[in-house]
Amino acid sequence: MLFHRRQMIQGLAALGPMTVAGRLWAAPKTDARLLIVFLRGAYDAANVVIPVSSDFYYASRPTLAIAKPNSAVPNAASSLDSNWGLHPALRETILPLFAKGQVAFVPFAGTDDLTRSHFETQDTIELGQNIEGERDFRSGFMARLAATLTRVRPISFTDQIPLTFQGGEPIPNIAINNVGKAGIDDRQANLITSMYEGQPLSPAVREGFRVRDDVYHAITDHMMEASRGAVSPKGFELSARRIGRLMRDQFNLGFVDVGGWDTHVNQGAATGYLADRLAELGRGLAGFAEEVGPNWKDTVVVVVSEFGRTFRENGNRGTDHGHGSVYWVMGGGIKGGRIAGEQVAVDQAHLFQNRDYPVLTDYRGLLGGLFQRMYGLDQKGLQRVFASVEPRDLKLL
Repeated sequence: MLFHRRQMIQGLAALGPMTVAGRLWAAPKTDARLLIVFLRGAYDAANVVIPVSSDFYYASRPTLAIAKPNSAVPNAASSLDSNWGLHPALRETILPLFAKGQVAFVPFAGTDDLTRSHFETQDTIELGQNIEGERDFRSGFMARLAATLTRVRPISFTDQIPLTFQGGEPIPNIAINNVGKAGIDDRQANLITSMYEGQPLSPAVREGFRVRDDVYHAITDHMMEASRGAVSPKGFELSARRIGRLMRDQFNLGFVDVGGWDTHVNQGAATGYLADRLAELGRGLAGFAEEVGPNWKDTVVVVVSEFGRTFRENGNRGTDHGHGSVYWVMGGGIKGGRIAGEQVAVDQAHLFQNRDYPVLTDYRGLLGGLFQRMYGLDQKGLQRVFASVEPRDLKLL
């Protein structure tokens, strides 16, 4: 057993900083693997899974809308069905998996938390508790799930144990947010500035770095706050295959958070900021699926975000905090290739508070239905994970 623990630690050390508890795991009872991917900052779901049959969508987003599917338009949406399309940044990565029936999208999904606060709603999802009454911040839903399952081997790909794993047995965590950073740090900038000291270009160099820093902080400070230290999409892309190897060989219950989705300003449409982040996310998820290999058939990945964004674009060519979102369910055994869950027409009459997607599928019901199928949990087991919530079986497994 000591050798097994040493082997595990050596495998984890290759990825970076970690915390390893003094706990040893036996072989899992089932081959099922689950990875929760949390997009912190509230991604704009309406520009990812696009309501292409909605005239209201195109009227509401004069600069942000993605063109309807059209083979003659390179940056048009890719058709998912007669009502929905996929952002072109995901055409080479997620669309092929969708075509194989390995991805399903669940629109109008989310929580009953109406605060539109990143922090409140992220906590709501990670805790998985009823929002009425006092919250127990030492009881995250993934910790409760791990305690309910037998022979589970959990891991968190975060620099600290996230709220969702609080309250259970200690688990290993690995920081992957040290990749994808800016190319020139403050030390390097100071060295470059000193090289030009006393030269005619010195004022211009100093001013250039000052403007760079001012612009960077003006754009990113709020977004970084909303991301709560989560890895960037680029960082996730670079680390996803290593995550896949660990989930393939050693662990069967994982959590990773990816930040950078709080797009109030200059969000972009078919190209631009959001498109670049989606491309990185798509490459990461596709790489993870490849690395898991044959075990992909027994793996489920659920991509969630704390809430969606306003359906109408704002005056800064971005979107603001919303309500309903679109969740992704992926895996080799998923009955995908479809848009799942309850749906309504995408028009003004069906907006929540005349601004957002409504929530028609509660995230706890969605996850509960998946857990029931994946693990064979009975009602008592499901209630330990999500109290007072009925599972929603969307026939995804």
